[in-house]
Amino acid sequence: MKKKFNFTLRVWRQSGSSDPGRFVDYPVQDMSPDSSFLEMLDVVNSRLEVKGEEPIAFSHDCREGICGSCGVMVNGIPHGPGRGIATCQLYMRSFSEGDVILVEPWRAKAFTVLKDLIVDRRSLDRIITAGGYVSVNTGAAQDGNSIPIPRDIAEKSMDAAACIGCGACVAACPNGSAMLFTSAKVGQLALLPQGKVERFRRVVDMVNAHDDAGFGACSNTGACEVACPKEIRFSHIARLNREYFLAKLLNRQ
Repeated sequence: MKKKFNFTLRVWRQSGSSDPGRFVDYPVQDMSPDSSFLEMLDVVNSRLEVKGEEPIAFSHDCREGICGSCGVMVNGIPHGPGRGIATCQLYMRSFSEGDVILVEPWRAKAFTVLKDLIVDRRSLDRIITAGGYVSVNTGAAQDGNSIPIPRDIAEKSMDAAACIGCGACVAACPNGSAMLFTSAKVGQLALLPQGKVERFRRVVDMVNAHDDAGFGACSNTGACEVACPKEIRFSHIARLNREYFLAKLLNRQ
């Protein structure tokens, strides 16, 4: 059995969007290095409740790296150290005895802090609502599957569809841009025959929703790709730019 270790958890505490918020230190003792980061927060919260203190509010659901709701900044890194993982897939063995672990919510104009580590990410939902769908009738499942699609196109579309909408790209971007998210949702449909009917209206509407939500412009640093737990490629943004330019050029909006 691996030796348990001690560290200090420095967590952002904020009771609501109108509260200025602050960092609070919690000494944590006898934590198993095999615990996941969220299991560690559960243990800390249980200890706080025993002492009559308010637990740390954080979002989570699947705990399998699928839903993306667990996303937080850990030591200034979206989802913490490690590539291709969500916060729920981060383990305490990534840290050492005596470490000070800084935990805070996503920082972006479009993400209002609701409480502690929980932010309002409905702005991403509004981008999807604006055009992240196919409304043309493609028939039943067997009819859609009968449409031949080249393997490389199908793989590119599936790579884009892997986006879980966690918001790590926004948190990593110096401008708070959600262009990686938007480009993935545009690209997964625009690449397929079923999605080409609405391709021009889709890209314009989704980019407009992105800007209206308060997200910034792409900073071209590539930090979003590094932070993405599903390793969505930065090249999707180039495809979105081409789609948007073509829609404007042809006046298809």
